[in-house]
Amino acid sequence: MTTLVITVVGDDRAGLVSALADVIDAHGGSWGRSQLAELAGKFAGIVTVEVDPSRADDLTAALGPLTGVLETTVHQAPGASPTREGKAYRLELVGNDHPGIVREVSAALAAHGVSIDSFESRTAPTPESGGETFEAEAVLRPGEGSDLEALRASLESLAGELMVDMSLLQTDGKPA
Repeated sequence: MTTLVITVVGDDRAGLVSALADVIDAHGGSWGRSQLAELAGKFAGIVTVEVDPSRADDLTAALGPLTGVLETTVHQAPGASPTREGKAYRLELVGNDHPGIVREVSAALAAHGVSIDSFESRTAPTPESGGETFEAEAVLRPGEGSDLEALRASLESLAGELMVDMSLLQTDGKPA
């Protein structure tokens, strides 16, 4: 089987997932992992699809007519997904929203050789202050030989600089 990675974006409305699923099914594709969401009036997402190699080009071509409904981009995965090595951790962050939070946190993680398996963020109004609260959750995977204590110290220092609360947890919710 061939794995395709399909990204989609379009104006949010009912029936978008169904339109995409219909094309995938019509070409013998099997819907795999996906992340789909409404963001600022747009519908956006990413989907993996397993399809017989002989039908991959036809499926890719059939996704083109979704233009006007959904803009699609298709990439063929290089092969089997690599096995993720090492223990995963969860990072939780909350604080007053301001520019640079994601840039600073992701730079600190990269400096410690930490890979981000998944990242979700959102903002919400803060009625008492009239501002916005920024919340993020990430699943992290430190590289082999990463110093978890140094990472924790770096994140604690950064949390103070950014004036946010950050927690590094094991995936079972216990402190890392």
